[in-house]
Amino acid sequence: MRLHGYFRSSAAWRVRIALNLKGLRPGQAFHHLRHGGQRAPDYLRLNPQGLVPALETDEGAVLTQSLAICEWLEEGWPEPPLLPSGRDDRARVRAFAQAIACDIHPVQNLKVLARLRGLGLPEEEVTAWARWAIGDGLAACEALIHDQPGPFCFGTAPTLADIALVPQLGNARRFGCDLAALPRLLAVEAACNALPAFAEAAPARQPDAE
Repeated sequence: MRLHGYFRSSAAWRVRIALNLKGLRPGQAFHHLRHGGQRAPDYLRLNPQGLVPALETDEGAVLTQSLAICEWLEEGWPEPPLLPSGRDDRARVRAFAQAIACDIHPVQNLKVLARLRGLGLPEEEVTAWARWAIGDGLAACEALIHDQPGPFCFGTAPTLADIALVPQLGNARRFGCDLAALPRLLAVEAACNALPAFAEAAPARQPDAE
């Protein structure tokens, strides 16, 4: 396997966590998003969306979209599980992860912020947009798990929900979000970061970190 990513990409960060939890160590290729590496012709032939991550499998398939890759890993390497056994519980975990990957992350990512700058918004308004999108979404995530047992989002082991949460909290800090009103999410993050699989996936620990 070979993972295509960028150290600061929260979507690639999710996949690094999942790979670590499964005990997998693929090769890596790096595409500098701020220098346009994701738009290079060779990479666009691999992933026409021009996004990271992409995962090349040992059989030659190319997989895209971080949550789809995580579920592919879950199907191929079911231990330790990233999804609980109960049908309702699996739906809740998926919903939490998708609240981040589908509702928060896309509207504060590099492509959208670049478009806002291109429309003439000053930098402080672009940052304020990202801060609003993240803060509003994370407040909802806090409410989604307020009654769930810890120390992780949904119980005593990390799931796809935690894999989505930790990188998004990293993004929140980059944009200067106030996280004081999110004690449940911060407690989950601390529990996750105590695990080597999460700690080793952090941006600062990646070979292409700046």
